Amino acid sequence: MTDSSTARAVSPDSGAPWSVAGAWPAAPGVHRIPLPLPNDGLRAVNVYVLESEGGLTLVDGGWAIEAARERLEAGLATIGAAVGDIGRFLVTHAHRDHYTLATVLAREVGAHVSLGAGERANLDAMHDAGPTGTPSGGGSAVVLRRCGAPGLAAEWVRHAQGLRVDLSEWGHPDAWLDGDDVLEVGDRALDVVPTPGHTRGHVVFADRAAGLLFAGDHVLPTITPSIGFEPAPVANPLGDFLTSLARVRGLPDLRLLPAHGPVTDSSHARVDELLAHHEQRLAACRETVAADGSATAHDVATALPWTRHARSLGELNTFDAGLATMETRAHLELLAARGELVRADHDGVTVYTRPADRTG
Repeated sequence: MTDSSTARAVSPDSGAPWSVAGAWPAAPGVHRIPLPLPNDGLRAVNVYVLESEGGLTLVDGGWAIEAARERLEAGLATIGAAVGDIGRFLVTHAHRDHYTLATVLAREVGAHVSLGAGERANLDAMHDAGPTGTPSGGGSAVVLRRCGAPGLAAEWVRHAQGLRVDLSEWGHPDAWLDGDDVLEVGDRALDVVPTPGHTRGHVVFADRAAGLLFAGDHVLPTITPSIGFEPAPVANPLGDFLTSLARVRGLPDLRLLPAHGPVTDSSHARVDELLAHHEQRLAACRETVAADGSATAHDVATALPWTRHARSLGELNTFDAGLATMETRAHLELLAARGELVRADHDGVTVYTRPADRTG
């Protein structure tokens, strides 16, 4: 969930709040360029520019809006480069703030785009939905109804009405990446590490020799990423996410280069915090169901506090309340998969109860 303190976090490469414009030296041969996000509490997305004799490689591309393009051009100019010097985009996942500007610029300058193979289903779902589809897919409203939140689902649909998606910004990549890929970027070797959870095809890029982790939205330093918000949702996104965190924890302790927030010294330290956070949320979800006897995901989300300011669900806007409800569902589904809760569907709504042999 987004938190206002994220925007104020200072990044050591700039000595300023991380979203301040510039091309900041995140590591030798790597510059971080924050690109703006409209109407978004996160403020910006970090695009990382890797320099080599063969040209520039960008990890993530930004949102295809004019303000982001202008900010990227200005940042590249400060390091003596231009958009035409970009030869490749390595995109961590197919959310619009990471993917769409990459596809637009790649088509313009002839650059190559790579994306995790698991994202094929999301792109296919968007194209199947047609130009009136949304980046989140119409499936989000269906999920919210299953969560026992028909009013919130209706608000979600009203919010999406009239939105049109430019499918030219959502073309398929030139290459699909899997866990066996090692990418050469000049004299760098980047391991492609599948990290499903935030989306089904999310990947991170590990430069073990330089001690760097290009983490996308998988490991964020000040917030927890949304889970399973995508056009083609999976059954147990939180289980996938926690497994992916364990996979990243099994890598060497690397300098964390996230998509949102400041550069941070230890990937291990932040992964440990995220794992602990989700175990606490799982316990809170389990206890809420136990207290109520049975509950929907919306019931549980309504009972839980949100953000570090402990806001109620009713204080959140439609988008954030929808994400919170779907994230709660992900926690409850994992508890059911573990055998700690029992799920049952009643007229299209999923209800969770404690197993008969458990109490409290």
